[in-house]
Amino acid sequence: MTTVSNKKHYHACFLIPCYNHGSTIESVVDSLSEFALPVLVVDDGSNYKTKNTLDTLASEKKITLIRLPDNQGKGVAVMEAFQQLFAKGFSHAIQIDADGQHDLDTIPALIEASQSNPDRLISGQPIYDESVPKSRLYGRYLTHVWVWIETLSFSIKDSMCGFRVYPLKPTVDVINKHYIGKRMDFDTEILVRMYWEGTDVDFIPTRVIYPEGGISNFDVLWDNVKISRMHTRLFFGMLPRVRSLITRKRKPQPYSSEHWSKRKEQGTKLGIKTLLAIYRMFGRRSFNQVLKLVIFYYHLTGKSARQASEVYLCQLQQYARQQNIVLPQPLDSYQHLLSFGHTMLDKLAAWQGDFSVDNLTIHGRDHFEEMAKSQQGVVIFASHLGNIELCRALGRRHSHVKINALVFTKHAERFNTVMAAVNPNSELNIIQVNSIGPDTAILLQQKLEQGEWVVIVGDRTSTSVESRVTWTDFLGKPAPFPQGPFILASVLKAPVYLLFGLRDDGADKPHFNVYFEHFSDQITLPRNSRQEVLNSVVRQYAQRLEHHTLQAPLQWYNFFNFWTLSNNNDNK
Repeated sequence: MTTVSNKKHYHACFLIPCYNHGSTIESVVDSLSEFALPVLVVDDGSNYKTKNTLDTLASEKKITLIRLPDNQGKGVAVMEAFQQLFAKGFSHAIQIDADGQHDLDTIPALIEASQSNPDRLISGQPIYDESVPKSRLYGRYLTHVWVWIETLSFSIKDSMCGFRVYPLKPTVDVINKHYIGKRMDFDTEILVRMYWEGTDVDFIPTRVIYPEGGISNFDVLWDNVKISRMHTRLFFGMLPRVRSLITRKRKPQPYSSEHWSKRKEQGTKLGIKTLLAIYRMFGRRSFNQVLKLVIFYYHLTGKSARQASEVYLCQLQQYARQQNIVLPQPLDSYQHLLSFGHTMLDKLAAWQGDFSVDNLTIHGRDHFEEMAKSQQGVVIFASHLGNIELCRALGRRHSHVKINALVFTKHAERFNTVMAAVNPNSELNIIQVNSIGPDTAILLQQKLEQGEWVVIVGDRTSTSVESRVTWTDFLGKPAPFPQGPFILASVLKAPVYLLFGLRDDGADKPHFNVYFEHFSDQITLPRNSRQEVLNSVVRQYAQRLEHHTLQAPLQWYNFFNFWTLSNNNDNK
């Protein structure tokens, strides 16, 4: 919401650079009248027709006119206007192109964003229709890549849009300090240099059209030469700033305690399939190199996952120091997310049948063999530590063992869709649910009666009744564990085992340690001591989860604040 103090000190003016846009400038100016803000037009040596139109607008007091004696380029026109507006006491300049390409209905959103964050540069982010020339579109993408390199950031989503709100003081400071391109290279260079000087940039989606017969002042040869020179300057200007750009801190944002099920799934089907194709064609070594770049981008842009990782690692390291436990190094949020990326590949590889028992060392093999031979239904408690898809490799050892995994599909639809396409005949059966209810319990009971195994994760709170939890210590701090999986296991009246599949990151080839542990012959919750026994069962599970988490701390993939409930529930 825009604050009163921000509005009080917010004094903006429209700024329109104009060169031979006599046919469109009047309609652009007229469309700005409803905003009751002054309009400054800079005539950059236009032709006779445009001069007459501008003179008429100035005489009608619709605009203030600055006239340059000859054409010097868009950059010169805009910088001249910045200097004059700042000298007259304006705080912000709202730059609009004179050709009518931008959807001016976006102006209120642009102004509101600027008033809410007056120190930031607010820019349009073009949304094109079919009228855009494909050569211009591809050229913009090339410039985007260069800008990402020059800023070591993906935060600048578009650097060429001329629809912006500039905070004038930092803008004029940059102009006075640096040489800035004078023509079509201006929009990109001023944005990069302001970012270097500490100005953050926000973007507002803006519809852009290329009207038939519209005037373009872009000189394909010379403007591209100037843009190439600009990127060369910016690249070498970036090099001495590498450290400051990498360590640059943005203004702190409040950490979201939103429930895990409300978090949007990251990635796309195409992205997952592309990475899988790289793995299939070039092998794991090449995949790992590409993965580092993908995770670097995600680490920069995935704020909530990065923050959750940092919360977890901080609690983990604090607990390890208290207990004199030596943890593997390095432990940071980038390595944590990179480990998650490796596990995503492991899941896909296991799903398509690349792993067998030769890739596994089974700890608790006697328990596993005994239950497999007995052909008895088994409940397995798993977690978001490591990779439970290794169940597939275990299942291949005993063809008569069918393993069912209970998953909340709507929170991993893209990934599950890709896995189903990879191998629709997998021995691991996915049971997709939105919540656990009586119908789910009946289905699972039938599976157990048929001698099948059922895998349930025990470390995520309910999607329907989040507050139904048991608080117990995990890594030195009380954490909410869901009661549902443990109550469900008591209803199913089957033997219960624990399963943890941890990647051996020190091995040359993919190798995993699978821990198959007896948990209970049957979980029984007596009526007269139900809560006390339930608390004990949850505590026992949390202790084993903690034990294995300390073995492979970077393979814990609950990317939300595990020690709290969401904003809608009371925290302990």
